[in-house]
Amino acid sequence: MEAMLNNIFSTLGSYLSNYILIVALLGGGIWFTVKLGFIQVKGFGEGMRRTFGGMFKKGDKAGADGMSSFQALATAIAAQVGTGNIAGAATALAIGGPGAIFWMWIAAFLGMATIYAEAIMAQKYKQVGEDGEVTGGPVYYIRAAFSGTFGKVLAGIFAVLITLALGFMGNAVQSNSIAAAFNTAFGLPQWIMGIILALLALFVFLGGTGRIAKITELIVPIMAAFYIVGSLIVIVYNFKEIPYAFHAIVVGAFAPSSIVGGAAGATIKLALTKGVARGLFSNEAGMGSTPHAHAVAKVNHPVEQGFVAMIGVFIDTFVILNLTALVIITTHAIPTGKTGAELSQYAFSTLYGKGGDIFIAICMFFFAFSTILGWYFFGQANIKYLFGAKAVKIYSVIVAVCVFLGSLAEVELVWTMQDTFNSLMVIPNILALFALSGVIKKVHDDYFQNFNKKGK
Repeated sequence: MEAMLNNIFSTLGSYLSNYILIVALLGGGIWFTVKLGFIQVKGFGEGMRRTFGGMFKKGDKAGADGMSSFQALATAIAAQVGTGNIAGAATALAIGGPGAIFWMWIAAFLGMATIYAEAIMAQKYKQVGEDGEVTGGPVYYIRAAFSGTFGKVLAGIFAVLITLALGFMGNAVQSNSIAAAFNTAFGLPQWIMGIILALLALFVFLGGTGRIAKITELIVPIMAAFYIVGSLIVIVYNFKEIPYAFHAIVVGAFAPSSIVGGAAGATIKLALTKGVARGLFSNEAGMGSTPHAHAVAKVNHPVEQGFVAMIGVFIDTFVILNLTALVIITTHAIPTGKTGAELSQYAFSTLYGKGGDIFIAICMFFFAFSTILGWYFFGQANIKYLFGAKAVKIYSVIVAVCVFLGSLAEVELVWTMQDTFNSLMVIPNILALFALSGVIKKVHDDYFQNFNKKGK
């Protein structure tokens, strides 16, 4: 039965990533890029100013009325920068070749416009829940886009998909990555790591929005800095290979077979599909997950959080994921036949030796644990939508159990189902964004034509 289900979900997932995601994500990204006047270029400077200026603002505590703009971004990045930046990028390289990274760049550039649209719609349609806390996300703008029964059903489908994909299965996958990495690096039994992770996660979950915001705001800059420095050391050590790396990425996107030492059997289609699909699971633009964090940001105008949301995609793909790719390519690790986190570990070990396994294990812990917190928060918003605030504590315990069980062993069906449900989430989210295109443009224009001129 498990083999049959795995085959069904694998086939469906492949069809979605090879066709539906390409059209939906690239099409949506192109649509909003043009409609919003290349906002990812026009608003990039403002986004950087708000993001890094917000890092040093103190005293704005998260609570029932939401989070600061930077706390919301930190929660979003906590979810975005996960195992996909280490294992996902490596898998895309191993299967699609260096050219897959080029298509990740394209998907991320276009995705910055999509996530801008997601963030401002999440802000516009956010609500105060029955527990008095600000909440928001795609379920609310899906209902705004489609009235009546269709809207209710589509929102309900999205809420169920994201709760299963991220809250339950996704967090099991993340804990498995941490436990496996620590087992490789330190020989620590996976079940012990599972208990530690489950207890830590439950402690944060039960602290509510305030504790999640406080933890992510603290660890996201630290984990990013640690990974950036560790990666740059390897890249600088192999600096003579940097021109080759960029040549392999660009040429490999259009002529994969011409790259010596590239992935065996890589084609343009594989580079494109793996680049876009893995890019989605890395930066989550268009998937409908990060709007839950951006919805609760305390800002004066929705567009202000839209600027910040774009920087989340930039940091995830053009900084963190690029570093992984450059480490792997400059160390010529692709032809080894390894994939996933194992490929990344091998690439780092070419300089650090056994320390490469330890480095990746530490990064995996920070990346994946922060993702667990972010994905829990996204699922929580949808649990409230489906069952009310009283169900949150039960949800917290179930997620903690999933974290523990996920650490014990990699269950292929769980990984396959999570990938498939992630892809399915894109459909109702993108449909709603297209339906709300006029509203998105109106909010966008209001900021630049009215609000921004007042100097607020």
